[in-house]
Amino acid sequence: MASIEVVQGDITGLSVDAIVNAANSSLLGGGGVDGAIHRRAGPELVQECRMLGGAKTGEVKMTKGYRLSARFVLHAVGPVWQGGGAGEAELLAACYRNALALAERHKLKSIAFPAISTGIYGYPKAAAAGIAVTTVRAHQAALPERVIFCCFDAETAGLYRELLA
Repeated sequence: MASIEVVQGDITGLSVDAIVNAANSSLLGGGGVDGAIHRRAGPELVQECRMLGGAKTGEVKMTKGYRLSARFVLHAVGPVWQGGGAGEAELLAACYRNALALAERHKLKSIAFPAISTGIYGYPKAAAAGIAVTTVRAHQAALPERVIFCCFDAETAGLYRELLA
């Protein structure tokens, strides 16, 4: 049975098999979590990402973790919030499903997710947390041994803790 936990802090410092990056479609780095992961991983990460040819919204691509404590980075391109009527919920759920499918395929034992799309992409935090928790729970049989929702702030961590209680 997988353990699902909430941690408040910096995802780049977690010692897990894989951290999920809330990436943009270029996969070449940006702001927020994406920029922090690229800075900490070092220039080799962007070099590997250049070879991936970007990704579409909802897609997830895998790279090595380089200088991170995590062995791998799963780059998930979340949707930009447009009010909820542009398929954002399904695209966000696809990020979690596709990351979990990669984790299963590569037999990863631990994975950490940020609050995908809730930063500059503007997805409402409570709605995004609900999608994240529901999607992860729906894949309980195929989950790694340890799933972490790593939240940057106390407000977001509280939303996840409430949903998991």
